[in-house]
Amino acid sequence: MKERFQTFTVLIAKINRCIYKIKAEGMSEFELKSSHVSCLYYLYRQNALTAKGLCDASGEDKANISRSLKYLEENGYLKCEAKSQKRYQSPLILTEKGKEMGKWIVERIDGILNVSSQGLSSEDLTTMYRALDVIYNNLNRICDGYSSREENYD
Repeated sequence: MKERFQTFTVLIAKINRCIYKIKAEGMSEFELKSSHVSCLYYLYRQNALTAKGLCDASGEDKANISRSLKYLEENGYLKCEAKSQKRYQSPLILTEKGKEMGKWIVERIDGILNVSSQGLSSEDLTTMYRALDVIYNNLNRICDGYSSREENYD
């Protein structure tokens, strides 16, 4: 495949744009943004997480999670019960409003995943996710190498 770079980067970019559009489209009627989807999704799935736990689960950066959590708390979707710990290390839980929205998001995501994987067997999906994980780990190693300038990628 001569055009591997173009095929890989263009497909990843197109998939990313679709994911962003899907996340944003359904949230506007609730005055939520796509960045809030991950917080509500993972908090609904896990019941309680710290901000750090949300960063780890979602792959989002700390600043984005922090802004999202602030908005979600101010608008009644989640609460932080432990006031004695550092805020970033305190467990966050969904309010009833947050649980309703989290349930809606999880159901919608499950439906989208089912439609998006039509035509793929469970073995195909397992292979794809394994391959993406290997690619990510290899690219991450390269990124780490840029910091240290120790590796040669020719």
